[in-house]
Amino acid sequence: MCGIAGQYRFDGGAPDAMLLAAMGDSLAHRGPDGSGTHIHGNTGLVHRRLAIIDLSEDGLQPMKNEDGTLWVVFNGEIYNFIELRTELIGKGHRFHSHSDTEVILHAYEEWGAGCLPHFNGMWAFVIYDERKNELFCARDRFGIKPFYYTTAAGSFLFASEIKALLAHPETGRCPDDETLGTYLAWGVQDHSDRTMFDGIFQLRPAHAMVVTLSGARPAFRYWDVHVNPGVRSDKTDETIAGELREKLTDATRIHLRSDVAVGTCLSGGIASSTLTVFINNLIRSEAPASVGERQKTFSVIFSDPRFDESRYINEIISATGVDAYRTEPSPGQLWEDIRRLVYIQDE
Repeated sequence: MCGIAGQYRFDGGAPDAMLLAAMGDSLAHRGPDGSGTHIHGNTGLVHRRLAIIDLSEDGLQPMKNEDGTLWVVFNGEIYNFIELRTELIGKGHRFHSHSDTEVILHAYEEWGAGCLPHFNGMWAFVIYDERKNELFCARDRFGIKPFYYTTAAGSFLFASEIKALLAHPETGRCPDDETLGTYLAWGVQDHSDRTMFDGIFQLRPAHAMVVTLSGARPAFRYWDVHVNPGVRSDKTDETIAGELREKLTDATRIHLRSDVAVGTCLSGGIASSTLTVFINNLIRSEAPASVGERQKTFSVIFSDPRFDESRYINEIISATGVDAYRTEPSPGQLWEDIRRLVYIQDE
């Protein structure tokens, strides 16, 4: 969970270094492993690092390509970066790190906006092209990683969290009445690009956009789910179940790529219980280094019996033999942390 932020001035003037510093400071909780800033011309990029892949200084951001004409700030993980790196090396690209961040840069060099369908992962990133003096902004297919933006006082501002945009004195000072009303009436929030803050928007999942001196161009969709209700299959339930198991195993395996230890949140629900079992099976068959010899799980136990799923948690722990950690928050602790939770949540 890294943090990204930046400013792009439409008038060509230099970005506000103090504003960039304030935006970065507001995201410090997202990246305890380092920070970086790049300022060139009318553009400033900020990054707060949580190191997952390539823990060396070679993985620091903002990151540039070989000739310094492309810069990127990136939050997320490209799971198939090893395969893409090999493919790009075959096309003549040269790498100086082992990070997935650098793969994004070279993929953009090779395919432009067409790089996005090549990525298997979760991401929010901005590439600054110094030659064109433009930004390329993109968010992953399902919007796992956040991306917020606004235009204020002749600038395009972007960040991983709304609070970073509020560092500018002319942003987010009024609620968005339409978004607020829809939420209160229907409990719906992420149905559009609008947020609870007037004038602050989110880049929708599976969308990208280009920002130039002429302004921010309309965001475009680069991926969608196409459902054909007319499709029928003569496969048996057993065959379909086997194919699903194979796909889940492959997805779990590639998600375990990491240069730091990987743990598992175990709630007792179907999803987390299934993942815990799949990871446990991979430990036995393939021993991924990121997990270690014994999988660690982390669970929240609620005192209210309406929400207590400890019975299911214990069943999975017993079946897999994981190294289990539990926490039992009380209503009083929740109340003590409420201001902090609201601050982190933004909306």
